[in-house]
Amino acid sequence: MNVADLTGVALDYWVARSLHDFVREIYFTDSGETVSIRGNDRGRPWDGRFTPSASWEAAAAVLERAQRLEVRERTDHGAAHCIAEFEGGHRTVEGRGDSLRIALLRAFVESRFGASVGEVLWQAQAVAGERAALIGEESAERPFADVPSPDGQIGDIQSIPR
Repeated sequence: MNVADLTGVALDYWVARSLHDFVREIYFTDSGETVSIRGNDRGRPWDGRFTPSASWEAAAAVLERAQRLEVRERTDHGAAHCIAEFEGGHRTVEGRGDSLRIALLRAFVESRFGASVGEVLWQAQAVAGERAALIGEESAERPFADVPSPDGQIGDIQSIPR
């Protein structure tokens, strides 16, 4: 999927994935219509909806990471245009969108992942660097095995050791 075409939930998701110094978990609420995150951004905890494509409050996390931001006039087609460099980004990038916020967010995602990204993973996931792992999914390398318990069965609630 081209970063220049990202909108709505897909753009919010990839912005959250790009904030790997901030976001620890990504999940979906409102029947999959809204991206929600858990994380801590520079001392400010965040646990809930994350909609930077619709809110400057959430998009401020991206704006604060801009080391250079140059805004150009709107083009003939009405699109906003920006050139930006971000801390932790790979290079100077350009972003275009219907608004400056959308242009900024697309530039941020491109600075992290390049001109194209994969599909949105619609399950809850833990973010570690540029990678995301589904939460609660069994690993293919290590099948789930019960931990041996010589004195009880799984699910038994035993008394406190004395």
